[in-house]
Amino acid sequence: MQALHLLALDPVLETVSDPNSYGFRKNRSTADAMSQIFVRMSQRTSAQWVLDADIEGFFDNINHDWMIDHVRMDKSILRKWLKSGVVDWAQLLATTAGTPQGGIISPALANWTLNGLETELIEHLCVRFGPSKFQKLKVGVIRYADDFVVTGASQELLETEIRPWIEAFLARRGLRLSQAKTKIVHIDQGFDFLGWNFRKYEGKLLIKPSKKNVKAFYEKLRKIIGEQLMAKQEDLIRLLNPMLRGWAQYHSPVVAKQAFSYMQSLMFWRLMRWAKRRHPKKPTDWIRKKYWRKIGDRSWVFAVDVATKEGGKGVMELYSLAGTTIERHRKIKGDYHPYDPQCEEYGEALRQERMLKSMSYRKEWAKLYFDQRGLCALCGYEMNLDTGWHDHHMEYRVMGGSDALGNRVLLHPNCHKQVHSLGLKVVKPVPV
Repeated sequence: MQALHLLALDPVLETVSDPNSYGFRKNRSTADAMSQIFVRMSQRTSAQWVLDADIEGFFDNINHDWMIDHVRMDKSILRKWLKSGVVDWAQLLATTAGTPQGGIISPALANWTLNGLETELIEHLCVRFGPSKFQKLKVGVIRYADDFVVTGASQELLETEIRPWIEAFLARRGLRLSQAKTKIVHIDQGFDFLGWNFRKYEGKLLIKPSKKNVKAFYEKLRKIIGEQLMAKQEDLIRLLNPMLRGWAQYHSPVVAKQAFSYMQSLMFWRLMRWAKRRHPKKPTDWIRKKYWRKIGDRSWVFAVDVATKEGGKGVMELYSLAGTTIERHRKIKGDYHPYDPQCEEYGEALRQERMLKSMSYRKEWAKLYFDQRGLCALCGYEMNLDTGWHDHHMEYRVMGGSDALGNRVLLHPNCHKQVHSLGLKVVKPVPV
């Protein structure tokens, strides 16, 4: 039932959301929040001070009355959800505040609670100082779920003007800032946000994986490897590779080469310890030859021979963190609305760009290209690497269209623009 209400609530929520709110929203991610901080703070003339805020017990303390009065959905249904209680150790406990973490609609309710933090703050400052002086204050709010930072031109501005306003904004919602964790720092000192460290070195902003994030990830790997002493090498690699790949891809848009090399070095010694514990009486050279090998120009690759699906032999190797490509993330537009037909073309282009590295997506493209015999579905002329192509949804995604191949065709980029600007209809070509 929550999922059905969310279908109706989400388009309304997107309409009233702050431009630089990135948590639990379609096509937005932590990388977009990181990119916005880079936009706000990378220049020499950018804001130099940051309010690094932390809300105390966010999900547990949201005021029920505020949500019932302000969230635009059936109030009786919302009241029943909020007041339904929780079962802990076979005992029903009353819920007088907060929204349960893990509920289908909880992220939407959380976003609704904090919406206005950016737009209302800017409106307040414009009235307080005037539009022209406001620009000199260099104020920007970047939020991901309940984590947010506020940039400003001076420490005094953040301390005496912005922090009190935010505290009053949160108090109306039953929330408050953590006095211990909320701090105002200079960008030369740096701050951590969403697993990254943001800091300027001699005037240049560098974003790196935070020490806390690196340490936590290593501890997770160390624990898993320690628990798999009797596991086969193949099973251990299968267990570690998704974790290593996911961590590397998360940090691939930032300055992470040094962190990747450091983590790979720690992994090597951890795996060597794992191997020696399995074979305590064997010499190091024997262990090296059994578990490590040379692949191409890379030595000491943790790898094992495996059987392929076709019945042949293949090699499974541990994911190479040091080999991860660093690629700058393209930030989503702040005013992008996933339910606005005017944003459909932009949304398709953004999705296409972000999915390029996905092997499954490439296979879908190949299938569409083959079915269309390499011809544009609108003009009928050939598409190639020189002309390029765009992935178009015949029934717009904002209108409920799916990502199934039956709802997609490939078009020339210019033909794609014509389809959206002129409202043209495209018929899917008959497959070969």
